[in-house]
Amino acid sequence: MELDIQCEEMSPSRWAELLTTMKSCKTIRLDDCNLSSSNCEDLSSIINTNPSLTELKLNNNELGDAGVEYLCKGLLTPSCSLQKLWLQNCNLTSASCETLRSVLSAQPSLTELHVGDNRLGTAGVKVLCQGMMNPSCKLQKLQLEYCELTADIVEALNAALQSKPTLKELSLSNNTLGDTAVKQLCQGLVEASCSLELLHLENCGITSDSCMEISAVLSNKSSLMDLSVGDNKIGDSGLALLCQGLMHPSCKIQKLWLWDCDLTSASCKDLSRLISTKETLTEISLIDNNLRDSGMEMLCQALKDPKSKLQELWVRECGLTTACCKAVSSALSTNKNLKVLHIGENKLGDAGVELLCEGLMHPNCNIQSLWLGNCDLTAGCCATLATAMATKQCLTELDLSYNPLDDEGIRKICEALRKPSCKVQQLILYDILWSSEVDDELRALEESKPEVKIIS
Repeated sequence: MELDIQCEEMSPSRWAELLTTMKSCKTIRLDDCNLSSSNCEDLSSIINTNPSLTELKLNNNELGDAGVEYLCKGLLTPSCSLQKLWLQNCNLTSASCETLRSVLSAQPSLTELHVGDNRLGTAGVKVLCQGMMNPSCKLQKLQLEYCELTADIVEALNAALQSKPTLKELSLSNNTLGDTAVKQLCQGLVEASCSLELLHLENCGITSDSCMEISAVLSNKSSLMDLSVGDNKIGDSGLALLCQGLMHPSCKIQKLWLWDCDLTSASCKDLSRLISTKETLTEISLIDNNLRDSGMEMLCQALKDPKSKLQELWVRECGLTTACCKAVSSALSTNKNLKVLHIGENKLGDAGVELLCEGLMHPNCNIQSLWLGNCDLTAGCCATLATAMATKQCLTELDLSYNPLDDEGIRKICEALRKPSCKVQQLILYDILWSSEVDDELRALEESKPEVKIIS
């Protein structure tokens, strides 16, 4: 049994009602429910008396250190079988870390701990690392984003990594680590016996200076499938170093996020080689990099390679124009694997989308999700888009937000949605002006086709 409630104010009567339900739940999720430390006392009792409970998610509640202390009393009982604990943005400080250390040391069932968005600080996380080093700790996933960590945390983290072969996921994004600390961390990861699968280091003050060490992790950890170094100024020179590890035969990367990394079209030669030859790579995000049309054309050439297995490509806000759309269309008509294309916030224009639709409607194209928000589109391209919607049955999600489509364009899109052949389930239309008459048509359409969700 699963209890999943979000964004609900808990009255005493409603809380009492839920407590009865929780006694037999395997999963309890109560994000954004205005819970406090007093609720944690009740939850501690639930943890103690419900041995089937394996997941507890309490993100975005003002639990405070006192609330975590109550929870940990339940977590430390012999009957507790909790495996996943989510306490993101719960107003915790370093004071909570001593209590959580006790749980890590004593509770071998706990495999996931998510405590990001809390002011734990370096001192607090050092205490958590002590708990990780206990032989009883079997932690597999540790999320420490936005925890006010500094470079001083790395020595403790590396010691924990050395003792924790079970660890598979480590997220340290949005902490002020810097190159020196990231180099030390990567050296520790190479030496550690853990089979790390996910490493997130977004917005950690990384430059090209530490990319060789990250590359070494990619070369040495064949288990690593998910790497995110977005929002770091690694530049084209850093990307070239990363690609040495990414192209290593031992590297089995699947998901690579490089958004806002100061990349230019100069990086696209290396990225193209990666896309066309690394058959494990299925998702790449290049959002907010100045790739421009020349860079996108190189990427499209790689997508046409039979060895490319890429399924998701994110190139939002990359300085693209109509000029690259013929190449994108050609890639869509050739690549059978690509399922998701985020190409919004580029000046494609109506002419560009007309070209995209040619590739979209090719029998080889299997796109399921297409994002075209803020692409300078007007009603002029909506007839072609409507045709694509009505004929391309694999297309289930379409984003046209922030484009001045007006009544004329929205009506053409609605005509396509009404057709039985159209399989679009989610249509996103943020910040588009239309008349009350068109609004009525949209609401009527949702009633007639309840499987369609129109988000505006």
